[in-house]
Amino acid sequence: MTIFNELKMSDELKIGIVGLGYVGLPLAVEFGKHYFTTGFDLKVERIAELKLRQDSTREVSSEALKQAKYLYYTSHSNDLADCNFYIITVPTPLDLHKCPDLTLLKSATDTIGQLLNPGDIVIYESTVYPGATEEICVPLLEQKSTLKFNEDFFVGYSPERINPGDKDHRLTNIIKVTSGSTPEVAELIDELYRSIIHAGTHQASSIRVAEAAKVIENTQRDVNIALVNELALIFNRLGIDTQEVLEAAGTKWNFLPFRPGLVGGHCIGVDPYYLTQKASDVGYHPEVILAGRRINDNMGFYIAAEIVKQMIKKRIHVTKAHILVMGLTFKENCPDLRNSRVIDIIQELSSYGANIDVYDPWANSNTAKQMYKIELVQTLPKEQYDAVVLAVAHQQFSEMGIEGIRTLTKTKSVVYDIKSILPIKTVDGRL
Repeated sequence: MTIFNELKMSDELKIGIVGLGYVGLPLAVEFGKHYFTTGFDLKVERIAELKLRQDSTREVSSEALKQAKYLYYTSHSNDLADCNFYIITVPTPLDLHKCPDLTLLKSATDTIGQLLNPGDIVIYESTVYPGATEEICVPLLEQKSTLKFNEDFFVGYSPERINPGDKDHRLTNIIKVTSGSTPEVAELIDELYRSIIHAGTHQASSIRVAEAAKVIENTQRDVNIALVNELALIFNRLGIDTQEVLEAAGTKWNFLPFRPGLVGGHCIGVDPYYLTQKASDVGYHPEVILAGRRINDNMGFYIAAEIVKQMIKKRIHVTKAHILVMGLTFKENCPDLRNSRVIDIIQELSSYGANIDVYDPWANSNTAKQMYKIELVQTLPKEQYDAVVLAVAHQQFSEMGIEGIRTLTKTKSVVYDIKSILPIKTVDGRL
């Protein structure tokens, strides 16, 4: 019988999840269906809503929250003291200079370090650069606990693969990469995840390999999207519709189905910078990755310029024009506003003196105001707008169709469809 099974059968297995956002909550719920689990988050209001079986991220249903009968929520770190497995799932964003910001990761590590007991295991799921767990987190754990790494306590890394808003690819049906600081601990961590991940696990040979796997997953997507974004820039100059080109090319069996657009969110638009920062630290200057980042980071400004051109063609004065931006979240059918690149379009159009209304039925108004100083409009007046920008492919917008959207515009107006929701002949422009 393995140590994992012994812990499980003796009811001594106690799991602490640090951070109950898009990553931590689904994990806490799945573990909470089977094991004693404590979910910790600093936000008191987040704990309050979860205790009422409500999830403002819309990732976990009330029924699923109810099924996690062994899950306890708290905003008090001392409630984690009895745990022997700690899983840290806090955000790892960028700072204003697009450098990795490990403030929350260090803070969470500091908290757990003060609670560590001999034999405990700390697992990280937050995105980091290769080496961060052992170079940054382990010394902090040793310092705060006065315990010795790989003798008194152990660590592991299992990168999160949560895709916000995706109802098909869920935690339990996505293969989980695992790793540990010793072969024995790696097997123990793999068994832990294997007990809830129906799709199975992939045990990496080291923590650094698992860390690297995470950052290249999203770096690969970022570079591929940058390619089709650059193609869109070229085809626009050639007077060719990019979507039609991609549909034609997509008839080949091995053509990759990437689409042009804004690249935001907490993963694709962030993770490449974690890898490039580490690459620079070891003396290598990445070229392809950073070139892709520059293209994707500038797409919002390009789109704003295209909207302005379309308005000028129709002799619509941009200054003091009324423009409606439909969608603010970083992706469709998801309330996540982090690193939304729609803000680039809004700010650029505002710089022309236009009056911008932003409507998003998925976004939280208070969060939009805190993050971007934007007051979301709650109603859509008829025949009000000189231009409408379809920025996010929310289901509600698709259901409106061009007929519903045109009811919002003046007789002379522009409809620009970033996400190609509508037929090309019904709009004035699209990527």
